[in-house]
Amino acid sequence: MSEQSLVTHRGGCHCGRVRFEVLAPASAQVSECNCSMCSKAGYLHLIVRAEHFKLLSGKEALTTYTFNTGTARHLFCSVCGIKSFYVPRSHPDGFSVNARCLDAGTLREMTVTQTNGREWERQYPKGRGEYQG
Repeated sequence: MSEQSLVTHRGGCHCGRVRFEVLAPASAQVSECNCSMCSKAGYLHLIVRAEHFKLLSGKEALTTYTFNTGTARHLFCSVCGIKSFYVPRSHPDGFSVNARCLDAGTLREMTVTQTNGREWERQYPKGRGEYQG
Protein backbone atom coordinates (compact mmCIF):
# COMPACT_ATOMS: atom_id res chain seq x y z
CA MET A 1 0.00 0.00 0.00
CA SER A 2 1.43 3.38 -0.94
CA GLU A 3 1.82 6.15 1.64
CA GLN A 4 -0.17 8.50 -0.67
CA SER A 5 -3.33 6.40 -0.29
CA LEU A 6 -3.38 6.85 3.50
CA VAL A 7 -5.38 9.58 5.24
CA THR A 8 -5.33 10.81 8.83
CA HIS A 9 -8.26 9.61 10.92
CA ARG A 10 -8.87 10.80 14.48
CA GLY A 11 -10.84 9.15 17.21
CA GLY A 12 -11.08 8.37 20.87
CA CYS A 13 -13.03 7.05 23.79
CA HIS A 14 -16.55 8.02 24.85
CA CYS A 15 -15.62 10.65 27.46
CA GLY A 16 -12.97 12.24 25.23
CA ARG A 17 -9.98 11.88 27.55
CA VAL A 18 -8.25 9.39 25.23
CA ARG A 19 -7.66 10.77 21.74
CA PHE A 20 -5.55 9.36 18.92
CA GLU A 21 -4.84 9.72 15.24
CA VAL A 22 -4.06 7.01 12.76
CA LEU A 23 -2.94 6.83 9.14
CA ALA A 24 -5.09 4.36 7.20
CA PRO A 25 -7.02 4.16 3.93
CA ALA A 26 -10.23 6.18 3.53
CA SER A 27 -11.82 2.91 2.37
CA ALA A 28 -10.77 0.52 5.09
CA GLN A 29 -11.04 -3.20 5.52
CA VAL A 30 -11.82 -4.09 9.12
CA SER A 31 -12.36 -7.42 10.82
CA GLU A 32 -14.99 -8.54 13.28
CA CYS A 33 -13.56 -11.19 15.58
CA ASN A 34 -15.62 -13.82 17.40
CA CYS A 35 -13.18 -14.34 20.31
CA SER A 36 -14.41 -13.97 23.89
CA MET A 37 -13.10 -10.40 24.23
CA CYS A 38 -14.03 -8.88 20.85
CA SER A 39 -17.49 -10.42 20.54
CA LYS A 40 -18.53 -9.06 23.95
CA ALA A 41 -17.22 -5.57 23.12
CA GLY A 42 -18.42 -5.35 19.49
CA TYR A 43 -14.91 -4.41 18.38
CA LEU A 44 -14.11 -3.76 14.69
CA HIS A 45 -10.36 -4.13 14.07
CA LEU A 46 -8.47 -1.67 11.89
CA ILE A 47 -4.89 -2.97 12.10
CA VAL A 48 -2.12 -0.40 11.58
CA ARG A 49 1.65 -0.23 11.96
CA ALA A 50 2.96 1.41 15.14
CA GLU A 51 4.45 4.29 13.16
CA HIS A 52 0.97 5.06 11.75
CA PHE A 53 -0.56 5.49 15.20
CA LYS A 54 -0.19 8.48 17.53
CA LEU A 55 -1.72 8.90 20.98
CA LEU A 56 -2.73 12.57 21.20
CA SER A 57 -4.02 12.66 24.79
CA GLY A 58 -5.13 10.49 27.68
CA LYS A 59 -2.10 8.31 28.38
CA GLU A 60 -2.67 8.85 32.10
CA ALA A 61 -6.31 7.67 31.77
CA LEU A 62 -5.42 4.33 30.15
CA THR A 63 -5.49 1.09 32.09
CA THR A 64 -4.23 -2.24 30.75
CA TYR A 65 -5.83 -5.69 30.83
CA THR A 66 -4.05 -8.86 29.68
CA PHE A 67 -5.05 -12.53 29.73
CA ASN A 68 -4.14 -15.90 28.20
CA THR A 69 -0.67 -15.50 26.61
CA GLY A 70 -0.32 -11.90 27.83
CA THR A 71 0.81 -10.80 24.35
CA ALA A 72 -2.20 -8.58 23.65
CA ARG A 73 -2.33 -5.40 25.73
CA HIS A 74 -5.96 -4.29 25.99
CA LEU A 75 -5.98 -0.55 26.79
CA PHE A 76 -9.15 0.93 28.29
CA CYS A 77 -10.05 4.45 29.34
CA SER A 78 -10.23 4.22 33.13
CA VAL A 79 -13.00 6.85 33.16
CA CYS A 80 -15.55 5.63 30.56
CA GLY A 81 -14.30 2.06 30.00
CA ILE A 82 -13.99 2.25 26.20
CA LYS A 83 -11.21 0.35 24.40
CA SER A 84 -10.61 2.55 21.37
CA PHE A 85 -7.30 0.85 20.49
CA TYR A 86 -4.93 -1.83 21.78
CA VAL A 87 -1.84 -3.86 20.98
CA PRO A 88 -3.17 -7.09 19.44
CA ARG A 89 -1.74 -10.57 19.70
CA SER A 90 -1.80 -10.81 15.91
CA HIS A 91 0.35 -7.66 15.54
CA PRO A 92 2.30 -7.05 18.76
CA ASP A 93 4.42 -4.47 16.93
CA GLY A 94 1.36 -2.47 15.80
CA PHE A 95 -2.09 -1.39 16.93
CA SER A 96 -5.67 -2.41 16.40
CA VAL A 97 -7.96 0.61 16.34
CA ASN A 98 -11.66 0.12 16.96
CA ALA A 99 -13.18 1.52 13.77
CA ARG A 100 -16.31 2.32 15.77
CA CYS A 101 -14.24 4.85 17.75
CA LEU A 102 -13.15 6.88 14.69
CA ASP A 103 -14.58 10.38 14.32
CA ALA A 104 -16.98 10.92 11.43
CA GLY A 105 -15.74 12.53 8.25
CA THR A 106 -12.61 10.75 7.02
CA LEU A 107 -13.68 7.13 6.67
CA ARG A 108 -15.38 6.85 3.28
CA GLU A 109 -16.39 3.19 3.62
CA MET A 110 -15.70 0.06 5.63
CA THR A 111 -15.67 -3.52 4.45
CA VAL A 112 -16.18 -5.89 7.37
CA THR A 113 -14.78 -9.43 7.24
CA GLN A 114 -15.26 -12.11 9.86
CA THR A 115 -12.25 -13.42 11.80
CA ASN A 116 -12.28 -16.71 13.69
CA GLY A 117 -10.56 -15.58 16.87
CA ARG A 118 -11.93 -18.53 18.82
CA GLU A 119 -9.43 -20.61 16.85
CA TRP A 120 -6.68 -17.99 16.76
CA GLU A 121 -3.82 -20.34 15.84
CA ARG A 122 -5.79 -21.68 12.86
CA GLN A 123 -6.77 -18.14 11.75
CA TYR A 124 -3.18 -16.87 11.99
CA PRO A 125 -0.93 -19.91 11.37
CA LYS A 126 2.05 -17.64 10.75
CA GLY A 127 1.25 -15.51 13.78
CA ARG A 128 -0.16 -12.43 12.08
CA GLY A 129 -2.47 -11.00 9.47
CA GLU A 130 -2.16 -7.98 7.17
CA TYR A 131 -1.78 -4.30 8.05
CA GLN A 132 -4.18 -1.65 6.71
CA GLY A 133 -1.93 1.34 7.15
